[in-house]
Amino acid sequence: MDTNGIPSRLRAADADREQVATRIQAAGGEGRLTLEEVEDRLSAVYSAKYTDDLAALTSDLPKPASKRRPLVFAHPAVRIHLAIAVVLSVLSILRWVSSGVPFFWPAMPMFWLAMSVFVHVRVRGARRRFKPEDGIAVA
Repeated sequence: MDTNGIPSRLRAADADREQVATRIQAAGGEGRLTLEEVEDRLSAVYSAKYTDDLAALTSDLPKPASKRRPLVFAHPAVRIHLAIAVVLSVLSILRWVSSGVPFFWPAMPMFWLAMSVFVHVRVRGARRRFKPEDGIAVA
């Protein structure tokens, strides 16, 4: 036991074992491990009782790459659409300031410009997720 009352060795859960097993299988598929090494490590994974035993099985493997979300405004068409919406919003605000109208009328056009950019981003994101080689037709 540590001084905080937390055990120094934590028992491994099935989810921990599956995560390490997936990482070992991926390393075998990449050619980093031989078939015998994969089999030996997988048998050790499923017989491991503690998480530090699992960590020792993958200590010589590279860390998995983090999955980054794609950039929202990565597509040039979305960036152009956003730039046009910003320019039109600024022009509307300047027109409102110079006109002296007491209520802020550019709010509605700016709302619809923002909604059009939002829908454009969502459509581009949906198109990016589905690829033609997945068997889904994208227009």
